[in-house]
Formats: sequence, C-alpha cells, structure tokens
Amino acid sequence: MNNDHEPSRRTFGNEDALPRIPLPALEDSCGKLLDWCTPLLTEEQLAETRAAVEAFQRPGGPGRKLQAALEEYDASEGVHSWLDTFWPYRYLGRRDRIALNANFFFLFRDAPGLPPGASQAERAAGLIAAALDYKLRLDDESIPPVAQRGRPLSMVQNKFLFSTTRIPGETQDTVRVPYSDAWPGPSRERHIVVFHRGAMFRMDVLGPDGRPHTLDELTTALTAITKTAVRPDAPVGHLTTMARAEWARARRTLLGDPANAASLDQVETALFCVCLEDLTPRDTLHACDQLLHGDSGNRWFDKALSLIVFADGTSGINVEHCGLDGTTVLSFVDAMLGESAEAHSTRSAAAPQGEPAVAPIEFILDDGLRGIVREADEAFAAYGAATATTTVSFDDFGGDRAKQLKISPDAFVQMAYQLAHKRAKGCTGATYESIATRHFRHGRTEAMRVVTPEAVRFATVMDDPAADEAARREAFRAAADAHVRRAKECQSGLVPEQHLWELQLIQKRRGEELGVTKPLTLFETPGWLVMRDDYLSTSSAPSTNIEYFGFGSTSEHCIGVAYVLLPDRFNVYLSTPRRVADQMHTFADRLREAVAELQALLETEAAAAPS
Repeated sequence: MNNDHEPSRRTFGNEDALPRIPLPALEDSCGKLLDWCTPLLTEEQLAETRAAVEAFQRPGGPGRKLQAALEEYDASEGVHSWLDTFWPYRYLGRRDRIALNANFFFLFRDAPGLPPGASQAERAAGLIAAALDYKLRLDDESIPPVAQRGRPLSMVQNKFLFSTTRIPGETQDTVRVPYSDAWPGPSRERHIVVFHRGAMFRMDVLGPDGRPHTLDELTTALTAITKTAVRPDAPVGHLTTMARAEWARARRTLLGDPANAASLDQVETALFCVCLEDLTPRDTLHACDQLLHGDSGNRWFDKALSLIVFADGTSGINVEHCGLDGTTVLSFVDAMLGESAEAHSTRSAAAPQGEPAVAPIEFILDDGLRGIVREADEAFAAYGAATATTTVSFDDFGGDRAKQLKISPDAFVQMAYQLAHKRAKGCTGATYESIATRHFRHGRTEAMRVVTPEAVRFATVMDDPAADEAARREAFRAAADAHVRRAKECQSGLVPEQHLWELQLIQKRRGEELGVTKPLTLFETPGWLVMRDDYLSTSSAPSTNIEYFGFGSTSEHCIGVAYVLLPDRFNVYLSTPRRVADQMHTFADRLREAVAELQALLETEAAAAPS
C-alpha cells in the first residue's frame, strides 16, 4: 500500500501488501479435524480416527516431515501462499468431466435500460459491450479494488477473466492464460467466439486500435450469425464435456491437422464466448438447467467465461472454476449489469468502424473424430438427464428479516438446511460450505464443515416432543452461534481440511524424497472420509444482479445447494443424481417448512421481548 497506508486504487495495487494466509500448526489441524468429524462418527470410528491422527503427528512421524516441507515451501522466495500448489491440483487435477460437475452458472436479472421486446442480438450486444468496458478498465488497472469492511481484497483472480482457457491433460490439466510467463500482461486479443446451433464464429469486437465496436455494429453482426449459422454434423464443443484424459487424447488427434490447430488457437485465445440459443426457456428452472449444462455442442466448457443468451433475451453465464471463484465473477457481473449497455459503450469509447469482422471457425474431422464427438454428445446428454434439479424461492424471507430476528442470515439458512435434511433423509450428513478468504494475498476459499455438535443437537431438539418452544429456540441460537464461530475460524485460515489435504498431496509429489513412503492411514480413516463425503454441498452468491446461482452435486447422494440470499428474498437451486431425486424434492419441501418454522420460533421471542 502507499506510504500513508491508504489502500491503492489500482486494481492490483494492494496484492503484495495483503497479509499472507497463515500456515496452521500441525497439532492444531489434527485437533480440529477430530473436533470437526466427531459429530458424524460412532465411538468406534472416532477411536480409529484418533489413533491414526496420533500416529500421523507423533514426533518423527510422517506429519512432522510433511509439515516441515510445507513450512520450507511457504518461506520460499516467490511463493505467495502455502496453497500455491494446492489450488492447481485441486481444480486442474480432477479427471472427471468439468461440465456440470465443476463449472457453475449465474442466471442474470433483466438488463437495465433494455427496452421491452429487445431482440436476442441486442441483449447479447449489450453484454458484450459491458464485458469489453470492464476488460479495458481492467487492462488499465482502473477497476477499483473490492473492499470488505474497509479492507482491500485480493484481485488477482480478475487476471483470469479474459482469454483464459483450460487445456485438458492426460494426468493434469493446464491453463492458457494472460498475465503469465508464456503470455505477459493483459490479453491484446480483439475477438470473441460466438456459438449458434453448434456452429462457431470468430467475431472481432475491438477494432485495430483497440476501441470497441458500437452497440449497433455488434447487434448487426450477431443478427447475421443467427440468420446464417447451420448446425455442423459434429459440433466440436461436445468434446469439452468429456473426462479430462479422454478430451486430452481427442484434442491431440485434432491438433494433428494444422487447420484444426489454428481453429483451436482462435477459440483458446478468444476474450470470452457468447452462446446464442435457439430456445426460449419454459420457466426459470429450465433456464437454470440450460445454463448449467444445456446444448453442449453450443458451449466450450473450458473457456473461463461463456455468456449465454436465449431466444427471448433471458441470459446468464457459465464459468470454468479453475481460476475463478464466485465472488470474483459476481463483481464482474455486478459491474456489467449495474449500468446500461449505452453507458458501458460510451465509457469504453466505442466508435463506429463498420460491421465487425466475422468468420466461421471450422474443424476438419475424420470418421474417428466424428464418432468421438457423437459419443461425447450422447454421453453428456444422458449425464444431464440423470441429474435432477429444482428451485426453492422465498419472497417473504431474506437477510434483513434474519437480522431483525437478531440472528446471522447465513447461520439461519444453514441451520434450516440441517433441519430440512434431517427430516428429509432421517440423518445428519456431512455438509460443505465455501468461505471466501480473499482478504489474504492470493486468497480464494476455505472449506467449512457445517455440522457441529450444536447443529446436531439443534436438529434433534426441534423434533423432540418433550422439548418446549424455549428449548428449541435455545438450541437454534446455540447452533447459529457455533456456526458463526466456525465461519470466523475459516476466515482466519486456521482450519484443518485444506491444510491436511495439502500434506497428503506433498507425500504424493515428494514422498520418496522426504522419506515418507508408507500409506498415510489418517486419510483412510472414517474421520477423514466421512467428514468429506458431502450430503449437502453449499455455496452462496449474494447479488441483486442475479436471480439464481447453481452447480452440480458432488457425490451419488449429495444435494448441491446454491443460494442467493438477499436482504428481501432468498432463492435456492438444488441438484442431485436423478436416482435420489425424491429425496431432493422432499428436502425442498422440508426446507420451505423449516424456514417458516424457524422464523416463527424467533418471532415469538421477539414478540415477548420488552419494547
């Protein structure tokens, strides 16, 4: 920061002055692991876990050697955080498909200033203009750093918004990205990729001097694409739905033809994708589902940002997760939708320069590649069909109401999830919540485990016929307070899961070098496995500019719970494997009941309080 300690107003000006993420002590993480897993285990499972934890952290034991290696790494020159190698493995190391499994979406609210009856092309042009305005300001570092309670947050993820593409690998993926050694500074590319009916087009949205085209020019070019696009017999976008090693092999085959290599280069360097859909969503849930997985031939799921616009102008975004978390994308979306397209176009100095250059992006496929594309299409369509989703909307509850009832809004909804799950499935299940840690240098998220002893007691007391209203209320408030305490722990960075996971990964990478070659029994214990076997995977995206947020579930019995908790309303998108769809719908019903019941419980307390 500056000499007077005032935060810099340059986008990336505060990064080096942000505090480093603390590296937890081994003993602390081992102790907290036991605390966190205890509510989910039997006595026998806990005893087995405790023995493995003691062996792991004993003097001279494997945990000590791995911790010493991590401490040495954390102190190394050029390392921003002890998590620097964890994040690439966590996201780029996964070998299943990222489409539906890892990418997430936002459904946008209506655009400000867009006239009723505006065309699909006009809506898309407005979004392009807004994104270009943001990109040009980002290049100049004139996007104000996001602050939280007066403290600047890490903005480094913003470098991955434009021209960033995940590249499939046999054992681990890589990323093609600006602001890197291979591609210094911001992207100077001038084009986007537009999809329509599975056909792909390169469209220059910035002129030779870097100034954006006008809204009218963008609209004209997009309209022409919608009128001329013919669906190819094998849309290559389907390949991005494959498991990563399979996609890597298909990509290597594609690259065997120089024409395909040039086409891939255009896609991978493009600023972002715009996907124009033929269909008009039947309803909000249909729009959400299409944003999550939709027509995979009309997507490039490896692209960091894909703006999706339906035939009626309904729109949203699909995001590749490896370099971008929800909070960063929300800031981008808030900037896009916070002003009219005309305001963005004017500020970016858009100038008339003729219709944007548009050219088809074509791939040469032999019969083998066509077969791979068709198989990918069929497999992903079946995978999407095997996913059940629903939405739950509350127009009579939001963050303001929770605060009026003197309770943390997030704690309220998380306890509602716990109560609804216990009533729907008859058990308490491991629950993940993503906690942002961008107040640290290069900070991203921390893994919070929601099930505390207080949460278990709360869910039990709520359905205990012998418990009166006061007892239920006391249990609810105790659980909410415990939730807030744990969330603050996660915000501090001094929590166990990612720390211990990174120690496990160090052994995989360097075990022989460090003399830690025997299997680590800690990571085979019920405590580690049960705590991380999600029954609920939850994350929030608070923004007035989105209607819904969503992602896929993380296991065969998991319900993905993506929620938009605003001052005056609360919207939830749920997803789960279709074979357990009945349980998800029961959970949704119980959630509606729980929110009403918990409000009523606190309202009687408020009514009884002296004025």
